[in-house]
Parts: sequence; C-alpha cells; structure tokens
Amino acid sequence: MGSASAVRKAATGGLALALVVSLFFMWGVANNLNDVLVAHFKAAFTLSDLQAGLVQSAFYLGYFLVAVPAGLFMRRFGYKGAIVFGLLLYGIGALLFWPAAASANYNNFLLALFVIAAGLAFLETSANPLVTLLGPAESATARLNLAQAFNPLGSISGVLIGQFFIFSGTEHTPAQLATMSAAEHHAYAVSEAAAVQWPYLIIGLVVIGWAALIAVTRFPNARPPAIDDDAHAGVPVRLLGDGRFMAAVAAQFFYVGAQVSVWSYLIRYVQATMPGTTARLAANFLTASLVCFMVGRFAGAALMKYVRPARLLAAFALINIALTGIAVCLPGAVGVYALVACSFFMSVMYPTIFAMGVEGRNDNERKFGASVLVMAIIGGAVLTAAMGAASDLAGIAHAMLVPGICFVLILLFAIRHGRQVDRA
Repeated sequence: MGSASAVRKAATGGLALALVVSLFFMWGVANNLNDVLVAHFKAAFTLSDLQAGLVQSAFYLGYFLVAVPAGLFMRRFGYKGAIVFGLLLYGIGALLFWPAAASANYNNFLLALFVIAAGLAFLETSANPLVTLLGPAESATARLNLAQAFNPLGSISGVLIGQFFIFSGTEHTPAQLATMSAAEHHAYAVSEAAAVQWPYLIIGLVVIGWAALIAVTRFPNARPPAIDDDAHAGVPVRLLGDGRFMAAVAAQFFYVGAQVSVWSYLIRYVQATMPGTTARLAANFLTASLVCFMVGRFAGAALMKYVRPARLLAAFALINIALTGIAVCLPGAVGVYALVACSFFMSVMYPTIFAMGVEGRNDNERKFGASVLVMAIIGGAVLTAAMGAASDLAGIAHAMLVPGICFVLILLFAIRHGRQVDRA
C-alpha cells in the first residue's frame, strides 16, 4: 500500500514538474517574438527606430510594475494560483492582438504586450522557486538548470514563428511608401498588422488551455514560505545602502538593456547595412544569435569550473566591447557577424551578476535582493528606447555604441567585484 502511494506521489510530482518546466519554453517564445515585432511594426506603421523600440519598452515596463504584486499574489494564493493567473494574463494579452490588428492601431498592440508581460512576471516569479521544490532538495539546482535550458529553445521558436508566419517577405522601400496615397498606405498597414492575428490567436488559445490543464492537475503541497516580519525588518535599508549590492543592480540594469537592444535592432542593423536583405532573411541572424546564446550558457557553466565568475564576466564583457566596436566601425557583413557572436558572450552575464548580487547574504536579504535584481529588467525598456533615439539621430551602426557602453560598465563592475572578493 505504501509503495503504491509513493508511486502515485512521484507520478503527481513528475507531471507537475513537466507542466512547470514547459512555462520556461512559453515565456521564451513571447520574449523573442518581440524582436520580430520591432522590425515588423516599423515597416507596417512607418515608425522611427525610437517608436519601434516602444515594443520592448511596453513589455519590460509590464515586468517592472507587476513583479512585486506578483510576488504578493503568490504568497497569498500559492505557486499554482500565481501560475494559472499568469497564464490567463499571457493568453488574454495574446488574444488582444486580434482586435489590435483589426484597428491597425500601434498603441493597441503596446497595450496587448503590456498585458502579456504582466502575465510573464507572474510566471517567472512563481515558476523558478517552484521548480526547486518539486523534487529532492539535493537535485534542486540541476532541476532549475534543466528548466532554464528550455528558455532559449522557446526563444528560437519565437523567432522562427515570426520569420515564417508574420514576415510576409514583401517589403516596400521608404521611397515606394512615399508614393502611396493615404488609402493605399492604410491598406498596407492593415494587411501587415493582420499578419500577427493568427499566430497570436493560436498562442493565446494554447496558453489559456495550458492554464486550464494546470488548474485541474494535482500539485504537491508546495507553498511559499511565510514572511517573518521581524526577520525582514531593516533588510531594505541595509541592502539599498550597500554599495556592492547596488552595483550589481546597476550592472543588471545595463546588461538587460544591452541584450534587449542588440536583439531588438539586429534585424534593423542587417537590413540597413546589407541593402537588399529582406526581414525574413535577416531574421536568420537573430536565430543564429539565440543559438550562440544557448551554446554560450553551457560553455560558460563549464568554464566556471576553472575560471572565477568575476574574471569570466570581465573577459566576456571586454570581448563584447570589442565586438560592438566592430559593429560600429565596420557596418555590413563583418559587423553583423560580430553582433551574432556577441550573444555567445552575453549568455553568462545575467545569472553571474545575479549570483554576485546575492552571494554572502542571509536568507531574508536574498529574498529581498532577488526581487530588486529582477526589477532591474527595466533596463530593457529604458535602454532600448535610448538606442532607438540614437539610431534616429546618428544611424543604426552608431547606435550600437549604446550596448557597447553598457558592456564597459559591466566590465568595471566585474573588476570592482573581483577586487572586493580578493580583499575579503
């Protein structure tokens, strides 16, 4: 009898783990479909680079504003409740693409993206810690690494969906658009906007169906730990006044901004510096970047067995300073390949900076510090818009100075952190 009960318990935990791991794939799809949307909406609505970059600004603003409420919701209703609610928001946001396309109004798309991001904030806040609880404590890190491996697979899938189901392959030059009448231009915008309807409708229905499946699936009894108010007293003041911690927050802000900027404008860079390349063909370079990013994660994890994290972070930041410099100085095929290679060296930055920020902290400081480090994702909203403005002023090649400067600041953080550890 006991054996049968143990088997049922293991089966329940295994199914729950599989469903939660699938979420890492799902938010990877949403994140990197945005990189396609930046290029697609720029053409469809004849936007400036700054206006096109608002896709990412709306998205990451949603993450920033909803991260704390998501954490509070999770503590009130549990991990499963937060996941189901997050999936529902994700699905509703995707379904909003249909009326947004029907209206051919860019602002409606930004609203839909904000709702999707709000849902993903719930998913990321709850899925990461839940994976560590769905199984033996000694294998928690291995389970989380396995789950995170599905994220870049989702990212690649998102780009492929955009490449083959959103990009039409038919593009008009600015000169051709200028010769269109107002009616012709509106018809073109409507037809291009409509290209996102079916992909996002299917995504929305799948996500809502997944929410229903998780809602009816029995999960092991895993709830977030209760907050000890006395233990938390003074934690925000201590950490926010800690220069070493705030340096990590700043580094994370600039890293996310650099990553999102490079990926968001890669298609634009390819088309601007390699004339005649269609958006559909340019998307191949974005796919290659994501493959490099995935390979870099595994390679970086292996290298950290032999190289201290701060030194590896510094080396990778220095290499990316050089690569973005090449993209600025040698626009064209050479610059494109430099930006693709940049993704390999970005791969270890987020988790490494995150770990540096919370290392040596007690449990309560880690919890608060982790939430602040996640909020630093707002860099993706701020710096992508800044890069769009720089592109409008000086051209897309020179705009690559924005991520280049970000990598300089990450290098300085890595050097400073390494010296602090040596002195400790």
